[in-house]
Amino acid sequence: MANNGPNWDGLLNWSLSHSDGSSSSRPISEQDRQWFMEAMQAHTIDSISRMKVISQIMKTPEQVLEAQGVTPDDLEGMLDELQEHVESIDLANDLHSIGGLVPLLSYLKNSNAKIRAKSADVLTTVVQNNPRSQQLVMEANGLEPLLTNFVADPDIRVRTKALGAISSLIRNNQPGITVFRLANGYAGLRDALVSDTVRFQRKALNLIHYLLQESNSDCKIVRDLGFPRIMIHLASNQDLEVREFSLRGLLELAREESERNLDRADVNLRQLLEERTRRIIVMSDEDLCAAREERQLVDSLWTVCYDEPSHLRERGLVYLPSDDELAPDVVRDRFEPPLRAWAARRDDETSEPPVPVLLLGPAP
Repeated sequence: MANNGPNWDGLLNWSLSHSDGSSSSRPISEQDRQWFMEAMQAHTIDSISRMKVISQIMKTPEQVLEAQGVTPDDLEGMLDELQEHVESIDLANDLHSIGGLVPLLSYLKNSNAKIRAKSADVLTTVVQNNPRSQQLVMEANGLEPLLTNFVADPDIRVRTKALGAISSLIRNNQPGITVFRLANGYAGLRDALVSDTVRFQRKALNLIHYLLQESNSDCKIVRDLGFPRIMIHLASNQDLEVREFSLRGLLELAREESERNLDRADVNLRQLLEERTRRIIVMSDEDLCAAREERQLVDSLWTVCYDEPSHLRERGLVYLPSDDELAPDVVRDRFEPPLRAWAARRDDETSEPPVPVLLLGPAP
């Protein structure tokens, strides 16, 4: 950042003079200047006005921003703020109407990897559990740059964030799933599985499981691309979530018997289940509790594949007394946007809903 910070006044001169899409300048009224400066510097401005300003800045060419002292860190902070606003479903849907969605999608092609990653992160929040915004992003052809970043970006963090946005965009969105499939998205998922980045692997496995649940016909695609061998390998990973997601995918393949998508005679599959069984048997009580889902997945997969009770079931290790004491879902509460989470739960509550945290400043 420049010594005195970004030159917002200079940026105003450029952005507002070009806001009509022409290359010629127009006079800037004092009202325009006052609105822009208050929106950038004050904390009492409403969310829509802040989103309008952020949208205007995202429309500004990189070289102009750089000339006015705006750094990638400034832009990343701006995107952080935008993400806070669009946690509200209503504000997420307003992003398009105020002209901010297309500029956000353009940031997926920004020259700075941190900005590409952060813009995908913001987009994930915009479309999460939000059919209207999913439709708007699809209509704006937003899936294409996400797919490009997912499969080809040189920065692994950008690829991971793009995959997260894709996952949120195509869930419960059949046109999105179709585009993903036709764009050879499964090949990108296979590449993610063989990467050495655990977070990337988790996101890929999670999406694979969802897609297999949505369409049995995708099991054949997964089989033909060699996913079973990869998932068998990953089911022995040191990371618990990678193991569980891999076992889930294998179980979905095993349950779809019409195409024999999982070779039950595969010696590697049997060795995997036997090895996981041995490791689970010698676990401490604490580790057994943490591996609750893994225990049940290994048992189910063994039963489906070999039509006999697993050793875990014979030893009474599939369901334990402590399993009845369900732990709070702290993961969902941590990662789901708070306003989006409140909106999703609102219809299920019979008592008076809590007052949501507002993102607006005090009334002027």
